[in-house]
Amino acid sequence: MNDRVFDFDAVTIDGRPLPLSGFAGRSLLIVNTASACGFTPQFAGLEALHREFGPQGLVVLGFPCNQFGRQDPGSNPEIAAFCERHYGVSFPMMARVEVRGPAAMPLFRWLTARAPGLLGTRAVKWNFTKFLVERDGVTVHRFAPRTPPDRLVPAIRRALG
Repeated sequence: MNDRVFDFDAVTIDGRPLPLSGFAGRSLLIVNTASACGFTPQFAGLEALHREFGPQGLVVLGFPCNQFGRQDPGSNPEIAAFCERHYGVSFPMMARVEVRGPAAMPLFRWLTARAPGLLGTRAVKWNFTKFLVERDGVTVHRFAPRTPPDRLVPAIRRALG
């Protein structure tokens, strides 16, 4: 049974396994992303958070998803190139995943159970839903797609202690 975020594994956008246990003791900002969404410019703000708070223990992880309006249809290499070229993304990007429904990645099922959305809704409703996991790997805060990354700064500071 997975009790902490660090009990999960992911796959990087270039196909390498990534056990989240390697981030134990750090705070994670996990975001389902898309390359052709009205919220896509948030990549710039996520990169700014990565650069500012990474040295203090924040890890931003992007999980591309094509479930909402088919707004990330490219291959993993195309997604990676887009993010780097247009937004200078240097934080870890994962292989494209599903974040809701029967094929949802177990990590996202765990995140949505830990931090339900509005009115207790568990499903991820759209691209750029953000989950901030504190250093303990258990405490999760959820932020709506419309919440710009810079509005997460107070919560990130608290999570980093």
